[in-house]
Amino acid sequence: MPLSEKEELELLKKGSSPSFESLYHRYSGKLYNFVMKVSKGDSYIAEELVQRTFIKVWETKEYVNPDKSFISYLCTIAKNMLLNEYEHQTIQFIYEEYVKVRTVENDDSTEKELDKNLLEEYIDKLADKLPPKRREIFILSRKDGLSNKEIAQKLNITESTIETQLSKALSFMKSEIKAHYDNILAILIASMII
Repeated sequence: MPLSEKEELELLKKGSSPSFESLYHRYSGKLYNFVMKVSKGDSYIAEELVQRTFIKVWETKEYVNPDKSFISYLCTIAKNMLLNEYEHQTIQFIYEEYVKVRTVENDDSTEKELDKNLLEEYIDKLADKLPPKRREIFILSRKDGLSNKEIAQKLNITESTIETQLSKALSFMKSEIKAHYDNILAILIASMII
């Protein structure tokens, strides 16, 4: 007789690979369908997020709560990862579009460097508004290029804390960029005309 979800989760918490595999086979299809819905049918990102979500579950298995719905837990992790991905893409998109326009206007490498510096200055100003610990994590991740694992080891905190802090930092930046998008575009366009 197959084990219940709760029994599988209790075994997973103790590090059971067979239970992990069983849960993966039981829920990966449902999670894939969920990510397909929230990502508007992006099968590439859906496949990747299913894998990344289950890797995260395995890495943090001791925090799994057998009394709560596992599929809800999976969906929350996947949704947060997707939001992080979209936030990162938003910042990157703004920068790339800006550079693209400037490159068409003028192919001077000194000016491109100035453009890059302008955007970096803006992101630095946003980072300065973050709470100190979150700012430190953001800088270690985005500027120093450290992985979540490296940051966690360096600061002696969990990877899930790093992910939460980065998610909050990027969420703040995205809302700031959205709120001031017209102003940012006006500044960028003005600097192109000058």
